[in-house]
Amino acid sequence: MQLVKADVVVTSPDRNFVTLRLETDDGLVGLGDGTLNGRELAVVAYLTEHVVPLLIGRDASRIEDTWQFLYRSAYWRRGPVTMAAIAAVDIALWDIKAKAAGMPLYQLLGGASRTGLLAYGHASGKELPELFDSIRAHQEQGYRAIRVQTGVPGLKSIYGIASNATYQEGVRYDHEPAQRGDLPSEEDWDTRSYLRHVPGVFEAVRNEFGAEVPLLHDSHHRLTPIQAARLGRSLEPYDLFWLEDVTPAENQEALRLVRQHTTTPLAIGEIFNTVWDYQLIIREQLIDYVRSAVTHTGGITHLKKVLDHASQYQIKSGMHGPTDISPVGLAAQLHLGLAIHNFGIQEYMQHGARTNEVFEQSFTFREGMLHPGEQPGLGVTLNQEEAAKHPYQRAYLPFNRLADGTVHDW
Repeated sequence: MQLVKADVVVTSPDRNFVTLRLETDDGLVGLGDGTLNGRELAVVAYLTEHVVPLLIGRDASRIEDTWQFLYRSAYWRRGPVTMAAIAAVDIALWDIKAKAAGMPLYQLLGGASRTGLLAYGHASGKELPELFDSIRAHQEQGYRAIRVQTGVPGLKSIYGIASNATYQEGVRYDHEPAQRGDLPSEEDWDTRSYLRHVPGVFEAVRNEFGAEVPLLHDSHHRLTPIQAARLGRSLEPYDLFWLEDVTPAENQEALRLVRQHTTTPLAIGEIFNTVWDYQLIIREQLIDYVRSAVTHTGGITHLKKVLDHASQYQIKSGMHGPTDISPVGLAAQLHLGLAIHNFGIQEYMQHGARTNEVFEQSFTFREGMLHPGEQPGLGVTLNQEEAAKHPYQRAYLPFNRLADGTVHDW
């Protein structure tokens, strides 16, 4: 199977997506996701200018060899742009291979290890009544596990609250905080207020919804290690499924301090790109869940290696699944999650109607569980006519400032 055509498709139905479309000499088409939120065109240039010329004439069946070639021949390794571009190629090649075999992709990865994938949704509210309504709404949609994000007194707009103002009519802020426009929006932050407020919110949620609901929370990189340790300990009475991204994890050794002070499970890694980012924290068992996405971690080939490494230490998957992972990337994660032994949970933020018209999908979501479906390949078809109706629009994620004007982690 020789690759004879490669197209990079950029479309913006509800947000910007970067899709690589590969075609073989016998007419098979594979799709890959290379979306990098707020930096999409950097990946487009990397693919168009540097990667696509290397693909034409290559054997589509040689997935591992192609991965190693794209990674090692560049010399300048790693990083989100490089790994998203490699992921797009890798996912598309797996899609082609599974279609050639006439099987859903998970069968080529070893077959199903479970009947479905537990998914969690995103409930939020500026105050408790709005939060409670959001949790009930998610339960009515079938979610059995729920991430809880809360407003903080004195702060106008913070990460993860659906009702925060957005410039896109009808788009939930927490599903798409990247706002279309020439400049990023500015939000405010106060760590001490947050640390005082959050434990009381989880106490109220447990009192209202009981002890059985798996609850998750995302600190989104905004705490120092000692602040993260304090938060983890203060949330122990409320039995969280996990506490996510408590501190920027580039300093992996910082998690030793957090671990010393709390038994709350930790999920880390949505901004990690390779297994080398995880070396220390997996070996020293400083996390409980790997948060990387297939799209941002070099594709199925590489993320499977990360998760196989993690399985030696009883660390599970918790793959990143916001709406800036396209339906192509989501499908890749569902197939991988169905096959691996150490699956933990899958983040699932539902795409908008326009996105679902551009990307036709075979996956199902029933009774809180996801399944990729039984179509050969990924089970996703790109409607190029619909995609062409939605050209790229510049959009930026927000950023934080403290009260004194200092730029802070968002």
